[in-house]
Amino acid sequence: MTRLPAVLALALLPLVLASLCWDPAMLGAVAQRDPGLARTILLELRLPRTALAVLIGGALGLGGAAMQGLLRNALASPDVLGPSTGASLGAVFAGYFLGGGVLAVAAGGITGALLALALLLALAGPAAGTATLVLAGVAISALAGALVNLALSLAPSPYALYDVMFWLLGSLADRSLPQLAIAGPIVLVAGAVLLRQARALDSLALGEDVAETLGVDVARLRWTVVIATGVMVGAGVAVAGSIGFVGLVVPHLVRPLVGNRPGATLLPAMLAGAVLLVAADMAVRVPVNGQELKLGVLTALLGAPFFIWLVVKGR
Repeated sequence: MTRLPAVLALALLPLVLASLCWDPAMLGAVAQRDPGLARTILLELRLPRTALAVLIGGALGLGGAAMQGLLRNALASPDVLGPSTGASLGAVFAGYFLGGGVLAVAAGGITGALLALALLLALAGPAAGTATLVLAGVAISALAGALVNLALSLAPSPYALYDVMFWLLGSLADRSLPQLAIAGPIVLVAGAVLLRQARALDSLALGEDVAETLGVDVARLRWTVVIATGVMVGAGVAVAGSIGFVGLVVPHLVRPLVGNRPGATLLPAMLAGAVLLVAADMAVRVPVNGQELKLGVLTALLGAPFFIWLVVKGR
């Protein structure tokens, strides 16, 4: 469906506007009393939150589609196979043991995601079966999760447990323009690199030997996808915490609409991921028992049943 990216982009635009103008009655009342405060709310709170939802949702959708195309496995995604947990470990380590600020946390998240992906390829191989891939991802996630818990127990600050758990649940609340300025360029550059691999991923779907005869450097493609995905996921996790299942669910929704071609799935998956995360972020702003639900909790509640359905279907 060649018009799918345009349809998704048109669906994204009103969601972005609605996210920026969330609770228009409150924003209008503030603007009447203090226009400067209303401008501050819009530019320094709503704009970073909405822009990060678009960027991180797009990164997760694109990263999931690229990983599934590279590994030729429908269960491959950054959160299922370990990169998200690795990014969390790297960000926690950088933030609490190196005393770093936003930039150091972002660098730690990217490093952790890259190490997790490299370990996944080393354990499972580039064309592993479903069982091997999932087991390797579970092992990496378990190890990284255990190390996160160890870091929490050894953290120097008594408030570290509360702060890190709040962050690990995944949220875009109270994000700032400096965080957007750090994550934005990283995600955009890495995303552009992945989008350029569309033709190579389509060739790889025919098999590594066929791809090689068509001029694809399979080894280079593998490391390009791994590094670009790790960089995107690491930057997103470092800013927003762990937001799961977007990279798993979105490619499955998009792929049948593009003829099941891995390369053709990339751009629609990116746009659909942005649509999904902006809509989810708007949903969590509705208070539950007077509190805002964490974004990662909502995506997990939606994605976990989908993952179970995939496992049952595959069986």
